[in-house]
Amino acid sequence: MENVCGWIAQARNSPVRDRLSGKQKADWLVIGAGITGLSAAHTLAEMHPQARIVVVDRQRAAQGASARNSGFVVGHEHPTTDELLGHQGFAGYEVDTSISHAATAQVRQRIARHGIECDFRDSGYFFAVSDPAKLTHVEEKLTTLKAVGATAQFLQGEQLIQKLGTRHYKAAIWCGNGNALLQPAKYVKGLLDALPENVILYENTDITGLERVGKGHIRANGVDGSIEANQVLVCLNAFIPRAGIDNSGTFAMELSASLTRPLSNKEFQAIGSVEPWGVLSTRPLGATVRLTPDRRVMIRNTAEYRSRDLSNSDLLQRRKHHVLGLQRRFPFLSEQDIQYTWTGHLSASRTGQPFFAKVEEGVFAVAGCNGSGVARGTLWGRLLAEMASGASSPVLQSVMQRAQPGWLPPKPFLDIGAMLRMRVEAVRARTEI
Repeated sequence: MENVCGWIAQARNSPVRDRLSGKQKADWLVIGAGITGLSAAHTLAEMHPQARIVVVDRQRAAQGASARNSGFVVGHEHPTTDELLGHQGFAGYEVDTSISHAATAQVRQRIARHGIECDFRDSGYFFAVSDPAKLTHVEEKLTTLKAVGATAQFLQGEQLIQKLGTRHYKAAIWCGNGNALLQPAKYVKGLLDALPENVILYENTDITGLERVGKGHIRANGVDGSIEANQVLVCLNAFIPRAGIDNSGTFAMELSASLTRPLSNKEFQAIGSVEPWGVLSTRPLGATVRLTPDRRVMIRNTAEYRSRDLSNSDLLQRRKHHVLGLQRRFPFLSEQDIQYTWTGHLSASRTGQPFFAKVEEGVFAVAGCNGSGVARGTLWGRLLAEMASGASSPVLQSVMQRAQPGWLPPKPFLDIGAMLRMRVEAVRARTEI
């Protein structure tokens, strides 16, 4: 079967950009043309309108992991027990939420500034479970969410069924005033199409390494050319080792998702003609599900720590897992109703915090979206550009203080430990897949 992202297929392709060739020079080089890299390029162009800014991407711009996520704009995370109001972790949760508020505001500003049509819905989403035992401390969580500025409501029974159109979920917290949904491929494509004139983009350009050259400049070497730049911003997230940065404390996870055909009028009426919605599980490996504005159902219920990409036969097995999840929620859907199945990569860390740093003189990098790449990726791109330009702000200081991704053991201990942890989490989440 083909690995085709449904989001990308629905977003019209941008014109193909040239591949890097020969020797180039730039004031600024951004490696990676996803949400973070494009946001960084926009910010650099705004701060340095006379500078020559070059962006490179290993494949087609705006079609990598940034376009393949589930489209949740995260303003409020589901709080853990330790993060509840009155507990030790609340102070950190409060700071993280303030960062997320700044991040979601940055998404809204980019959408408004560039007129990006990306099915943006500022209507919140649900933390929902099939097993009510997996949604604990409800009143404390509602109080905690409201304390950091969220609008939150507990739903169960018929009230929840009327919202989601399925009896699969038994309990949920709806969370708004910050949380939103969008079509990720349309959003990142909008950032790409709105790049200013002083930003030059090269696609299908694999940077094989960075080296220091005369006058403190950095040369990025590619297969068919090179770019010598004063400053380099590495915005590769899960693929940060490709720039020679091996100590970020982050690791890649591979996720797979499927998107159905649009529901028929009869099917849509049968589920109550509900408004578009998004559901996140309270368990790390539980399913992420959406009913989109065009009445499609998206499901992501596999997440794996892998050192190699999924083959097409592997992806077919994941698709069958998606079918099981779909039928738990909407029994009338079958495998033949799936129109697209694809994979994507997520950059994670042990602590849930990013790597955000000046790696060396003239080189800056960020990684570790931990599942919140739409909003935080947009913000990180801006903040990384500001930090590299010598600017500062309270939100930048907060991000730098929280950017402690944690220590990772060396391979093969990391591989063994990560796979064991994933198996345990899969067992814990089995009712939510």
